[in-house]
Parts: sequence; C-alpha cells; structure tokens
Amino acid sequence: MAINKNKRVGTNQFLILLTGIIVLAGSILTYIFVLRGVYGRFSTSYLMPDVNLVKKVTFGTKPKVAILYSRYTENMLPKGSSWVNDNVKTWEKFVGGSKFDFDVISDQDVELGKVFNYNLLIIPGSKSLSDREIIEIKKFINEGGSIFASGGIATYSDEGKWRGWDFLSEVFGCRFAGEVKSGDATKIHTLRGGLPLTANIPPGYPLKIATWDRPIAAQVLDPRAVQASFWYNYRLEGGLTRLGIKKSAGIVYGRYGAGRFVWMGFEINSIIGIQEDYIYFDRLFNNCMHWLSYVPIAYIKSWPGNYSAAAVIAPELSSEVKNIDNLIPVLKKDTLRATFFVDPQIAIQNKNLVRSLTNYGEVAAISDIGYLSSVNDTSNKLDSYDVQLQKLKNAKSTIESITNSTVHGFLPYYSLFDQNTIQALIKSNYSYVLTDSLTDRSVPKTVVRGEKRVSIMTKAARDDYEVIRDFDLTSNDFQFYTYQEDVDRTLFEGGMYIFKMHTQYQCTNQNIGVVDRVIQDLKKKNFWITTFSDIQKWYSRRDRLEIRADRRGETRVAVNVSNPGKFTLNNLTIEVYLNDNAKNVGVSTEIIGTKKAKVKHEYKSKKVLLYLNDLKPGESRTYYIDYDKVNA
Repeated sequence: MAINKNKRVGTNQFLILLTGIIVLAGSILTYIFVLRGVYGRFSTSYLMPDVNLVKKVTFGTKPKVAILYSRYTENMLPKGSSWVNDNVKTWEKFVGGSKFDFDVISDQDVELGKVFNYNLLIIPGSKSLSDREIIEIKKFINEGGSIFASGGIATYSDEGKWRGWDFLSEVFGCRFAGEVKSGDATKIHTLRGGLPLTANIPPGYPLKIATWDRPIAAQVLDPRAVQASFWYNYRLEGGLTRLGIKKSAGIVYGRYGAGRFVWMGFEINSIIGIQEDYIYFDRLFNNCMHWLSYVPIAYIKSWPGNYSAAAVIAPELSSEVKNIDNLIPVLKKDTLRATFFVDPQIAIQNKNLVRSLTNYGEVAAISDIGYLSSVNDTSNKLDSYDVQLQKLKNAKSTIESITNSTVHGFLPYYSLFDQNTIQALIKSNYSYVLTDSLTDRSVPKTVVRGEKRVSIMTKAARDDYEVIRDFDLTSNDFQFYTYQEDVDRTLFEGGMYIFKMHTQYQCTNQNIGVVDRVIQDLKKKNFWITTFSDIQKWYSRRDRLEIRADRRGETRVAVNVSNPGKFTLNNLTIEVYLNDNAKNVGVSTEIIGTKKAKVKHEYKSKKVLLYLNDLKPGESRTYYIDYDKVNA
C-alpha cells in the first residue's frame, strides 16, 4: 500500500508547531510565576524591558540627589568664611554614607531648572536664594520632587536683603517661633517616637545640638506638616509644657503639592555628644533620606500591642508609711499593679504592711550609696564598689526575706549612681535601677556587661516633691493639671511616664484622689500601665530583635524579622511604612510553614501593622507585603 508522504510531513509539522506553542506558553507561565515570586504583583512593564531600562543598562544610572552649594549665601558671610563649604562637605559625607549618588549643583543650576533632573534636592543652610530659585524650587516640589532643607532657608535675597519667613510658612507649613538662645553652649533637642523619621530611635531621645549656628524653632500650623521634635525643656524653662512643645518644633516633615519635604531647624554640623548621639542621628538622617525617596521603613513599636506609651505607678514609702493604704483601693479599682520602693529599715519596722504590697505589684529597694558633698558641688561622692555591693546585697536580701518575693529594682537616694553601681547591681542580680535625670530619654536604656544586663529607668516627669512640696500646689485640680502636662508630653514622645509619689504627700487622704484622676487619664490615652519589672523584661527582649525592610518590586516589600536572643518573643507589633498609598494589602511568607502574622491596614494608608507571636530564639521570618497603589 502506498504511503502519503505529504500527509505525514504535514502532520509532523503540526505536532512540532503545537509542541513549540506549548513549550513557549509554559516558558511564559514559568517566567510570570518567577516574576510573581520575586516581585509579587506586577504590571506588564516587567515582562519586557522599556526605554528607561535600556538607558540604565547602556549608560548607567545618573545621580538622583542634588546638593545645593549656595554662593549667594556664601557671599553674605565674612570674607574668608568656610561655613557654607564645611556644611556642604558634611552633607556630602552623610548622603554618601546613605548610599545615594549625588551631584553638587549651583544657584544658577536651580535658576535654569536643572533641578528637575533629580528626585531629591538638598538645601543645606541656604539663607540667601534668588527669587528665580524660589520659583523653581516650589515648582519642583509641587510637581513631585522632594526637598531636604536646614536652617533659615530663603530668608534673604540673592543680594543679601532681608526677605522674611514666607518660604518656611508657605512650603513647610509652619511659622518662625524664635531662635534658640545661645546662652548655653548646647541645647537638648528631643525626638518623638513612632514616626517614620525616628524609626529605631528611642522615643524621647535627647540629641545635643550646639547653639553656635543659632538654631531655629517653629510652630506647625498646617495639617499637611508633622512636628517630629521639640526644643522645649520643661525642667529649665517656664510656661505651659504643651504650649512650649508646640512652639518649639526643630524638625518638621510633610507634603507640598505632590512632593515631600523634611526641614531641620539646625545644621548637621551642630550635632555633638557621645558616640550614641552620632549613631542615632545617622539613623535619623537615613530615615529622612528613605522617606523622601519613597523607600519602605520598618520598625518595631516601642510598646506591646497597640499601646501608644507606657506608665508606672511608683510610690515610695518614705514617712507616714501607713498612707500607702490609701493607694490600694485606687489600684484595686482598675486591677493595676505598682512598683513600691522601700528602705530596708522601714521594711523591718513595717513587715506586715510591706509583705501585703506584693499583692498589688512588686517591691523594690532603696539604699544610700553616696551623696553630693554640698549643695553647690556637682561632683558626687559615691561609695566605693565594695561598699555599694554590700549595701545592695543587704537591701535585696532584707526585703526578700520579708516579702518572700524577688527584688528586681533599686532606687538610690539622691538618684546618683556610677559605673561601680552598675557593676554592683549586676553582681547582686538586680534587673533595673531608677534614677532622676534632667535630660535623659523617656524609655529604658539597657547596659550590657558581658552576658548580663541591667536597665536604667529615667524619671523624666515631675513627682509630688516638686508639685506639692516645692510648687506648694495644694489644690487637687492644679496638681492634676501639672501631672497631666507631663502625661501629654510623654504621649507626644511615645515614651514612659513614671508617676512617682511619696506617702507623706500624694498618698494622703486629701491628695489620693488625684492619683485616680491621673490613672483614668492614662487609660483614656492608651498607656500601658504596668510595673518596672514588666517594662524591663519587654525592653530587654525587644532590644534583641532585628528587623529589615527591602523593596522587591513596585508593590512588594519584604520584611525580615530575626530573634538572636535567648527568649521567645510574643506580642510584637511591627510597623511597616510602605511609602505608598495602598489598598488590597496581602501578606505571605517566604518559606512554607512559617507562622503567619496578623495584619492591620486601613484603605489608602501607607502604614501596615504586623502582629507577631512565638518568635523563638534564633528564628528568622520573612514576610512579603503585596499591595495595589492608590493615587493620593
């Protein structure tokens, strides 16, 4: 029988074509699957290179950050001054350290509109700008560019004539409130917590700023601008605390048109202090650069769950110790626990009373380990290490034998301690020490010695010694309003409020009602009211957490969370600032079997909250956050 060769050839060609189509389709599906695995949700632009991608590959990536070297400002300064040059060099160092490419441009470059070749314009200490520069800068940010500025920007014309503060109010949404007085060589500049700009910086951290450049304070007036810090120091300055904070903004960030800005009222050359200060300022600077460049930022919230701040009720049994009984019903009413401080001798004299306090919280020790030699002497005369160690051990053992519970905390008389104290505390197995400080941050600071740690708690709020004894505020209303000012300041910082009181003042019958009012105010404002030991445990474990966020595509952010410590971590809240208005947010894990995280996101919000539990020692998790962009 004859074979139809033409038919066989046709059939083979069809099979080859069909097989090719199947292989091609499979390859495309595999490619799409790989892209989705890497970038999450993506548009068709990922499927093939576009013109911009070809340019990047062929010619390289051009710098997107410009730093203005303002000759107009330099011309205003005394002949031979290197202030502008020094300032710009410092900005170059920080921008380079943030791994951003940059160009240094001139006033004329801005006037000619060359700023539109960049995404971010840095304007360091440029007091003198031309009218044309101001027009171009406003156009630049209004059309979606970002600005990072410092000092009294554009307050003078290019001819050195006073122009005023119009640029500050129009672009940055705040008004000039005054120059920081240069009576002191340095000024404390307090940072707020819980903001993208202050991510991974302790709430209430006090940066030290030199006053030689006459820093500027502002008051935010526009809702598009956010106050990120303040100059006001309630300990040293008069007036109302709330108003003092409001009128002393040192860092403001927000939007102008389609663009973004960060303004600092000081020059970065003015940052001084110890190594820790430079570390945290470097972190602040990087956060600012990332926020302005739409890079995602992730950080763990300062307090567990959804709490905005923390508070501790801390009574001291000093004299008239029986008045502590007035506090117990207040604590029982809201099922709260306090930290009671007691001297070992007072504990011996009131054993049953002190023992009963363990039902309402923890009992901590007080001891005299040294003092100031005179009222005008600022050098302390603390005991030697051996003497301190013995006193700490005796105080701990005495109170533990009375209460049958472990003593974790210590309060030194006169609030003084030194490195010998730290060593003695660790040797005696204390977990924390409470001290009084004029300028320190309002969250615990963990000090590490070998494998052991001790937390330093700072009483950064007024107690009844000041409110009742020193201010002579006998009115309950005046007492409450004074405490409430510190509560509001702590809430603004996102820190820890310590309500320290004494049995002969706030715990008396006529004053105890104020304690209940403060507690109700704390609860209404979402404070975590707990003991020092609970806060020490939380911060000791929280400080060990490592977190990193990276953008993996236009609408995917990868968040890596690791626990290198020795304890399982629970009740963690990770805040991820996407830097995009988002909708349809979904979270997946990199590895199958990874414990899922609970997610909270509001429509069009840039912020995603991840709630994590049971993060075991040595465990690392990677979560992918996918979302759709929403036009602002």
